Amino acid sequence: MEKFWQFRNSDENEAELIFNGPISDETWWGDEITPEMFRDELSKVKGNLTVWLNSPGGDCFSASQIYTMLRNHNGKITVKIDGIAASAASVVAMAGDETLISPTGMIMIHNPMTFAYGNKSDIEKAIAVLEEVKESIINAYVRKTHLSRAKISRLMDEETWMNTEKALQLWFVDDILFDKKAETPPAPEEEKETSEPEKVPENIQLMTFSATRSRNSFMKKVSAYANSVPIEQLEKRLNLLKY
Repeated sequence: MEKFWQFRNSDENEAELIFNGPISDETWWGDEITPEMFRDELSKVKGNLTVWLNSPGGDCFSASQIYTMLRNHNGKITVKIDGIAASAASVVAMAGDETLISPTGMIMIHNPMTFAYGNKSDIEKAIAVLEEVKESIINAYVRKTHLSRAKISRLMDEETWMNTEKALQLWFVDDILFDKKAETPPAPEEEKETSEPEKVPENIQLMTFSATRSRNSFMKKVSAYANSVPIEQLEKRLNLLKY
C-alpha cells in the first residue's frame, strides 16, 4: 500500500509535507500504513514545516489525527493550499499557524457522511454519531476562524464552496499566496451564540450549494467526496480519538 503523504527537502530547520490526493482510510487504518508511521516521520522534522495541500478529502478520522499531530509539532506549520482543500482535507488546512491559499484555490466544507442499515434504534444511533463527528470538526473551524459554531454549522449544512476571496473573508485562510500585500479584513470578534438563527450574508449564499445541486460532472471526478464509512467503523474510530 502506498502512503498518501510525502516528506521532502528536510533539514534541521525546514521541511515540506505533500498531500496530493485523497486522505485514505484504507492505508491509514491498515497494518502497513499507520498513524504511528506518520508520527514517526513527522517527529524527524525538527524545524518549521510547510504543508502543500491539494486534496478532495477522504476519511475524517485520518484527517483528525493529522490535524492533531501537526498542531502538536514544535516548529511553525504553514499550510499552502495549491489546489483544493475539500471535506476532510479542510480540517488539515486548519492546522496551520498560517494558512495560505493559491489565487485559484478552493475550500469546501460539508457535513460528515456515513451509511447505516438496521432498525429505528440503529438509524438513530448513526445520527447521534454523525452529530458528534460534526461537532468535533466544528472545533477545528472555530479555532481558526473565530466564527460562531452556529454559523459554521449552517455553512456545513449548505455544503459551502469558498473561492480564495471568500475563504479570506471568512478567515478560513490568513492570506493569499504570491500576494505581496494582501488586504485582509480585521479579525472577527469572538461571536456569541444565541438561540435565534443567525443569517448568513447574501454574498456568502453565492458560494453555497446543496448536495443535490452540486453533484455535477466535476464532483464525479472527486472520488473522496463519495467516501463513506459504515456506522460501526465510524463509532469505533470516534472512540479511538484522543482529546
